[in-house]
Amino acid sequence: MENYQLAINDANSAIKIQPTFAKAYYRRAGAYCTLNKWQKAVRDFEAACKLLPGNAEAKEKYEWALKEKRYREFGATLDYSFSIEKINEESIVIDSSYTGPTLYDMKDLTSNWVIELMNHLKNEKKLHKRFAVKMIKELIIHYKKQPTLIELNIPEGSSITVCGDIHGQYYDLLNIFAINGYPSPTNPYLFNGDFVDRGSFSVEVILTLIAWNLLYPNCFFLNRGNHESTQMSTLYGFQGEVKAKYDADTYSLFREMFFVLPLCYVINKKIFVVHGGLPSVDGVTLEDISKIQRFSDPPEKGLMADLLWSDFVNEDGRHPSKRGVSLAMGPDLAAKFLESNKLKMLVRGHEMKEEGYEIQRGGKVVTVFSAPNYCDQGGNKGAFVKFTAPAMDPVYTKFTAVVFFICYSSHIRINPQWHMLHLY
Repeated sequence: MENYQLAINDANSAIKIQPTFAKAYYRRAGAYCTLNKWQKAVRDFEAACKLLPGNAEAKEKYEWALKEKRYREFGATLDYSFSIEKINEESIVIDSSYTGPTLYDMKDLTSNWVIELMNHLKNEKKLHKRFAVKMIKELIIHYKKQPTLIELNIPEGSSITVCGDIHGQYYDLLNIFAINGYPSPTNPYLFNGDFVDRGSFSVEVILTLIAWNLLYPNCFFLNRGNHESTQMSTLYGFQGEVKAKYDADTYSLFREMFFVLPLCYVINKKIFVVHGGLPSVDGVTLEDISKIQRFSDPPEKGLMADLLWSDFVNEDGRHPSKRGVSLAMGPDLAAKFLESNKLKMLVRGHEMKEEGYEIQRGGKVVTVFSAPNYCDQGGNKGAFVKFTAPAMDPVYTKFTAVVFFICYSSHIRINPQWHMLHLY
């Protein structure tokens, strides 16, 4: 649930009861990482490693946290940059056994090609690294040219669909397209961050979204979430998944892609779309937001951190965050921000909701979450919202999680992290 401060409190209690409880140190360390408290994170990962000397994952996380701590202490002497020129996709050899989609020239990218890709990935097959790298690099080039705040104009009588968090739930993403139609110039989409982590198919999700975005750059849009960052994608699965399916350089490309994604959209000068929420201070304008230097991981505090991390509650005023990052905002602050910036409504994600969406008291803010049965145990519905010009009134669609069956033979294995029953 990403309630990091509450998790730290629970870990403290567990360690007090049982000082040798390795999991409590490991979980507390992970929470400290998300809060950029690297010295404490290193201490706890080190404790977990001592209690579990043979645990490779704990050791890997300890070494990563130590590197991050040193980077922040001696950042001027360490290079974390990665240039897209470091990987030349044309030099990547394609084995004759590869039978999946090929994309040697971006001119060959069509809707049929993207659908072929989706079906290829649906069958648990991998897009060749050469073409994955090519697409990631093209999207980096595209979004580097875009502003931090993107203004969209939907023609009268046309609609746009805004989706919330997907979190690696590929088969639920396919279900959204089955319900609402494939993206096209007459059926535009905006995906509002947190495409990756948690679910087992984050690579499949992000490659599908990239493909549609490259095909329809003027009617398919991606917004950045708090999980599109180094520390979150390292802790919650995406980095490990990319390394398993591709390699470390491919993850570095994805990481660079995260840095160039915009932070928010304004649709028809009425609908403000952001992953987290509002600034933690008064008087911030859309112009102020547009000036944010976004090409980095989110800082510990400030406008960028607020947009990606803040939450909403139904009590007026500002409140401490259960996450330990930014603040929680009341309906009075939402109304004030929208009124001062001449906006009608705010759409955000960032939080699981039982019915897939939830409207804040006052009706000015809606949370839309598109990952049903979150983490295979949430039991929640997913949802998306559609706006039609010129009125731009919201219309919500709810849906439940899907289960896919793939038959290989008669032996059955259930992986609780996947929305699938695998038969071998």
